[in-house]
Amino acid sequence: MLNSLTPEIEKRLRSILPESRFAHADSRYLQEPRGRYAGQAGLVVKPQTTNEVAALIKAANSEKIPVIPYGGGTGLVGGQIVQDGPVPLIISLEKMDAVRAIYPQENVLIVEAGATLADVRKVAKDVGRLFPLSLASQGSARIGGLLATNAGGTGVLRYGNTRDLVLGVEAVLPDGEIYSGINRLRKNNTGYDLRHLLIGAEGTLGVITVASLKLHPVPRHEGTALFSVTSPAAALSLLALARDQLGEAVSAFELIHRQGFEFLAETLPQIRNPWVETPQWTVLIELGLPHGLDVPMAFENLFEIALDNGLAGDALIAQSASQSANFWTIRESIPEANRLIGSVSSHDISVPLGSLADFISQAGEQIATLGAFRINCFGHVGDGNLHYNVFGNGSLPDGFEGKGTDLTSELYKIVHKYNGSFSAEHGIGQLKKNNLKYHKNEAAYSLMTVIKSQLDPKGIMNPGKVLYL
Repeated sequence: MLNSLTPEIEKRLRSILPESRFAHADSRYLQEPRGRYAGQAGLVVKPQTTNEVAALIKAANSEKIPVIPYGGGTGLVGGQIVQDGPVPLIISLEKMDAVRAIYPQENVLIVEAGATLADVRKVAKDVGRLFPLSLASQGSARIGGLLATNAGGTGVLRYGNTRDLVLGVEAVLPDGEIYSGINRLRKNNTGYDLRHLLIGAEGTLGVITVASLKLHPVPRHEGTALFSVTSPAAALSLLALARDQLGEAVSAFELIHRQGFEFLAETLPQIRNPWVETPQWTVLIELGLPHGLDVPMAFENLFEIALDNGLAGDALIAQSASQSANFWTIRESIPEANRLIGSVSSHDISVPLGSLADFISQAGEQIATLGAFRINCFGHVGDGNLHYNVFGNGSLPDGFEGKGTDLTSELYKIVHKYNGSFSAEHGIGQLKKNNLKYHKNEAAYSLMTVIKSQLDPKGIMNPGKVLYL
């Protein structure tokens, strides 16, 4: 049983760290982007070193005070919010944002967890390197939160998820001990790889404070194009064709349904639709080529082959960096258009690539049996990740006002049928705990509870998230 943070305990914490580290929780720490959860106020502490984080967690552990690790607050499953229960200690790493070291020849960057993704990408760029994790929220999302949720983004096709970009981490465990796992080694086969236990754990097993990140060479030539395709199946065939022709030069491959363009026109008319006639399905392709290869020619050759094979009907090839940015603005603005429209239910799912077209077809047919809904299906089709969102068509069909969970249940049944995942990149948090317990393999779920119970027997770390304990 956890205890609330009382004035007496707060006084003890204030005796540990300088007064400048403390703040009362304002609205920034009590909300999440979609407005689904509202947190309760607690004490916010902004430590500046790993040792300070350790001192706070050790004190919280001794008093059984819940600890909420806080990054940039951009998570979409309520992992950064505690709604009720004992008053928590909120540990924000925003003051731990230093670059510890950078080794361009090794393609390694060591950085504190409070650094924003935008800052990390800039530091890498300044030394002629690329940190390839790319998200629309990069200006506010912080490295610690991105690691805690194993964030995805648009570059997974070429570079992998966040865990694929990490060589090592430093973290404070639930008892206040410091795990020092920072290294620059590409090979280190010395027992259990504990970094991967902490990455994706959503702060339930400890607080990541420092990370050693993998950098990559910057592609000499980059370019973007929009291809109209006849169907999701054609999009997958085009992806296979592109990778056969260009290999790992395909940096991103995003699927966009016509509904996305229509929502943008309805809610964000300042974002120009480059199509004269919007196709039913569009793919956004980004290439990153080495020196000596021409991006426009690569796109033209790809389009000619796709046209000959009946996969594509038209293509818009960006002629400048600004036009390429405009294409990406379309893709990255669709979530905001969805928010402004207001979905009945939203989903972050993945299925094997070979099943993706069948999933889209069957899911659409099943949703249609439940009412006249609008579906905006888009996402990182190159890695099988779809954002499948369902909206009312003017007014909701009778019986479905406020019943998004029914739609979600039906959709997850189809995801399960195709051996997919109900959470591709957003994590579990508190939003999807029920789904995890229902869909996770029983042995896997049991092992997760054992790990949590052993590492955090008092249950202080981000309670109420991921697991039922």
